[in-house]
Amino acid sequence: MNKIQPLKKNQDFQHVFKKGQSTANRQFVIYVLKQREQAYARVGLSVSKKIGNAVTRNRIKRYIREGLRHYENRFSTGIDCVIIARKPTSELTYWEMLKNLKHVLKKSDLLKMDKDDSR
Repeated sequence: MNKIQPLKKNQDFQHVFKKGQSTANRQFVIYVLKQREQAYARVGLSVSKKIGNAVTRNRIKRYIREGLRHYENRFSTGIDCVIIARKPTSELTYWEMLKNLKHVLKKSDLLKMDKDDSR
């Protein structure tokens, strides 16, 4: 089974927004709610219509999903998480978005430390 599952239901999103802790940087806001009984993590994505047209929003979501897949081995389990993209993400390249996503995931303690992170 995958370590990261999608968070899909509106009820689950609302529960994370109300009870979860938020962390942010300029590009992303992350709400995290610990679910100790889960053996996996659930992640939901939110990209507002204010950011751009459907093509832009879907590109941002693809980039975020790929970034999460990239860090899946180090991702914490037993959590529900909602990642909200802010306006500046529409102008970022994939590599810039990956760097900013990693920054906010570390800031919210969702990524376990790796040998490469000692710098």
